[in-house]
Amino acid sequence: MEVEQFLTNQEEQEIIEVIKEAERNTSGEIRVHLEKSLDREPIARAQELFYLLGMDKTADKNGVLFYVAVDDHKFAIIGDEGIDKVVPDNFWESIKDEVINEFVKGNSKDGLVKGIRHAGDKLKEYFPYNNKDNNELSDEISKHH
Repeated sequence: MEVEQFLTNQEEQEIIEVIKEAERNTSGEIRVHLEKSLDREPIARAQELFYLLGMDKTADKNGVLFYVAVDDHKFAIIGDEGIDKVVPDNFWESIKDEVINEFVKGNSKDGLVKGIRHAGDKLKEYFPYNNKDNNELSDEISKHH
């Protein structure tokens, strides 16, 4: 499947809106990255992309990346050290399970939306929005073919 077929344009716009909505309540930053396939473990690729996308540069170290390798049916979610220090131990695993449960049913968009909302709620709890906050990273879905 081509990366462009994983989500329709409408679904992509809905996900971007959910990211914006989540970020209105937090200083945290959320990104989604899609690519066709990978040649290593998804978590390792997600960590590499985290740096390539500049997500390690947020002021509070509170970026979260949702990574999907479309053809390989692989998914990973990672957070920067600021949020990693404060969330419960099973936090990332619980979001991953939530997203994958929807993916298995063929609900790509719903899986990402649920995961983003879950992450956004936790970011709001630990990194509430303040009026000095600005959007440090793009909300657009990044892609690599």
